[in-house]
Amino acid sequence: MSHTSTESIPNNSVHTEYIKYLMAKSFYYLFLLLSISLGALAIYEFSLSFTSDESLAQGLIKTINLAIISLAIFELGVGIGKEYDSEQDEHDNIYSSVRRSITRFVAAVCTALVLEGLIMVIKYSQMELAGNLSYPVAIIASASLLLLSLGGFLKLTNDTQY
Repeated sequence: MSHTSTESIPNNSVHTEYIKYLMAKSFYYLFLLLSISLGALAIYEFSLSFTSDESLAQGLIKTINLAIISLAIFELGVGIGKEYDSEQDEHDNIYSSVRRSITRFVAAVCTALVLEGLIMVIKYSQMELAGNLSYPVAIIASASLLLLSLGGFLKLTNDTQY
């Protein structure tokens, strides 16, 4: 008995899925490591703000910035890890999973942008640089536009459609 030629050809779909899985896990661990590193750096900046010559407010602002960036990177890693998880329930709708991941990530980014804008407003008002307030206002307006876009995305991808 001879084997057919299709039996000896490797299944490219299986290889592609395996490569996707490896890349997703690699990015998941990379983002997790970056998030932990930034969290540790935020703790270091917080402790340094009490002992350094710069003001306590500046140290706290750096700490908040690092913590927010760490949170956004963590959310991105979790989203990637969940989207490509091979143990994901077969009955789980991929659209709702992606929808939840995007919502969490964009919400974290919006929070980071708004806090960054508010921190800049406080910083510029303390330094009496009112002429530079257009930058934080633009950041806050961008975050508002991003949040409105997220609302539109959620409305267009309503669970009842799938």
